[in-house]
Amino acid sequence: MNFCLAVFRSRNETLYLANMLIAAGFRVMVINTPKDAGLSCGISLRFDERILGAVKKCIASRPFRSFGGFYRVIVNGGRNTYIKLK
Repeated sequence: MNFCLAVFRSRNETLYLANMLIAAGFRVMVINTPKDAGLSCGISLRFDERILGAVKKCIASRPFRSFGGFYRVIVNGGRNTYIKLK
């Protein structure tokens, strides 16, 4: 199943966004940032692509200065493909 990542340069901001979304009732996971995603603070936020709009709204509502972007992750066998979203 495909999913999205929100990548940050700050661990604190990653955890802050995760807590915001969990409090709003969304299911998200904090995971190790894959090297293929470019930026790395060590952790990123993984979520279902269907809630991308809600995640974007949360990010726009606060000054997340370390936000590095969104990636769509396409799962194909044992190798994932990472596509940076605009």
